Formats: sequence, structure tokens, C-alpha cells
Amino acid sequence: MNPANGMKHALRIVCLPLLLAPMAFQAQEFNCQVSVIAPQVATAQPRVFQSLEVAIKEFFQNRRFTSLNYAPAERIDINLLLTISNQPAPDRFEGTLQVIYARPVFGTDYNTPILDMVDDQVQFNFLENTQIEFTPDRFLTNLSSLLGFYAYFILGVDGDTYAPLGGTQFYTQAQQVVNNAQSAGESGWKAFESQRNRYWLMDNQQQAVFRPLRELLYSYHRTGMDAMTEDAAAARRTIAAGIEKLKTVHQAKPASYNLQIFFNAKFQELIEIFKPADPAEKTKLFNTLQIIDPGHIGQYQNMMRGTPEPLRNPVGIAWSEMRREFVSLASATAPAFPSCSPASPSPTTS
Repeated sequence: MNPANGMKHALRIVCLPLLLAPMAFQAQEFNCQVSVIAPQVATAQPRVFQSLEVAIKEFFQNRRFTSLNYAPAERIDINLLLTISNQPAPDRFEGTLQVIYARPVFGTDYNTPILDMVDDQVQFNFLENTQIEFTPDRFLTNLSSLLGFYAYFILGVDGDTYAPLGGTQFYTQAQQVVNNAQSAGESGWKAFESQRNRYWLMDNQQQAVFRPLRELLYSYHRTGMDAMTEDAAAARRTIAAGIEKLKTVHQAKPASYNLQIFFNAKFQELIEIFKPADPAEKTKLFNTLQIIDPGHIGQYQNMMRGTPEPLRNPVGIAWSEMRREFVSLASATAPAFPSCSPASPSPTTS
């Protein structure tokens, strides 16, 4: 793409709030599918859970988390499965939250999985037919902080896949949500509670030792998956080189939560990508994976034999070139155009 055209395009998008202020509602970042189930709660009231589903979906789709503008085709598709395992009071719920996010691959209708994780420290209060209020500046409720945290974390990971370290500003917002929750009596936010919670997920992601993981998010997706249809062999080499650099992360933080989350989403895709690779390339990658991701070693053995199966599309939407330009260029060009500020403050505006 011509760089000048890309700059003009980014400028047009950055200024869009001023040009189309009445359409600000259309600028939300997410398309969110929500399911709330309670298979172990004998007294479960379906009406309450239906209301909760609507409230969570509206939380993501009726709120702006950034000052960037996303056209409908550019929005981030996420799937949330909230499983209620205990209801100690009529308005009190405990359970797990599964978060699934897949990113479109350029030139295809395939979506590559980025996150498929389960938060098992979920507790909150909710009243039927109420909205979930949220502000990133302070802790209001555990449910709103939980959802706000994952909104910013997903935006951060998404940004990292489109630009080198492109998610930094969103990780900062997620960290603020964690900091605000330190005085709350709910679990999942504090360092001493567990090595696998929101505190460590965010702390790790921002540490210098995890920079190879963030750099891999870009090289794997932008210079790997997005280039797969042009030169599959070169794309595989790019992905393999990035995974090789994760050895330093593993050496510093063995069995880290963040590496486990990455490979839980990616292991099956890696198997299919590298099945057609030459034996030497597969062997080198296999030897690395059995060190840094031993939990999937049995599955990786399938990579060493057989032929690849078609990669399945976990979401089913087309890749948008406009979104690629937008996400990779907007944050870099926005500071040059201070007059193009949003018509109304976004939740991320400090």
C-alpha cells in the first residue's frame, strides 16, 4: 500500500468523530456474544441469567473504550461464556468466565485464535434488569471491573497483533483497573492469591522479560499469518523464529500464565501450519515446543507426521483491510493531529 495513501486514510479515520459526531454510537470496538449458564444451580432463575446476558452484551457494545473509531466490519469479535456454579444469595453469583477472541487473517475468511482462556475466580453481585456501570478511574463493582479488564486486555492483545507493541496504551488501562480493585474484597486481583489470575496476567504482559511474547504477537500474525497466502514457507519461518525467542521468557518465568494462555489458543493451529514443513524445520520447532509448552507435547507429536487439515474458522467473518490500516496506523498518526479529538470523551480519556 502506498504510505501516503495510508496516512491519508489514517487521518480520515482519526478525524471521523468530528465529521460524523451524531454517529458516535457506531464507533464501539466490540461485537460480543454472551452465554450465561448455571448447570449446577438448582434454584437458577432463567430470567435473571437472560437479563445478565443482555447487560454484559450492552456493556461491550454500547460503550466506547478508546478514542479510535471502528466501522462495523472492523469490530473485534469476542465470545464470553459465564458459567455460574454457585448462587449464595439472590443477587450474588460465583463461577467461571471463558473469554474467546479470534483475529481475522488478511486475504482469507479464516480467523486465527488469539485468546481462549478461563478465569476461575469470578464473583459478583447483579440485580435483574440493571445496567453495568463502569469507569476506568475507580472501582464500582466487581462485575464491571472484571468486564472492563478483559475489554482493555483484548484491545491490548489485538493492538499487539497489528503493530509492534501496539497494545501498550490498552494494557495501561487494564493495569489501572487492576490497581483500582486492590482494595476490593473480591479475589482474582491480588498478587498473593494465585500465580494464575488477573494481577499476574497484566503484570507479566508489561514486564520486559515478556517482550518476546508481545513481539511474537506481531510477527506471528502480521508478518506470519497475514502473509501466509503469499509465501507460506517464509511465513512459517517467521512464526518459528518468534517462538524460538520465547525460550528466554520460559527460562525467566517457567510455566508462566501468559505463555500457557498463548499456547492454549495456538497449539492446534501450530500443528496444522507446520505439518507441511520440511522435517528439519519441524524437528527444531518440536524441540523448542517441548521445552516451553510441555502441556501439549502429545498433540505436537501429530505435527511430525501426516498432512495438514484445513484450518477451521472459529468466528466466520471476513478480514477488513480498512481495519488493518486503522489499527496499525491510527495510534501512530493521531498525535500529529491534535485538532481531531473525539467529539465526546471516551472512557479511556484521562
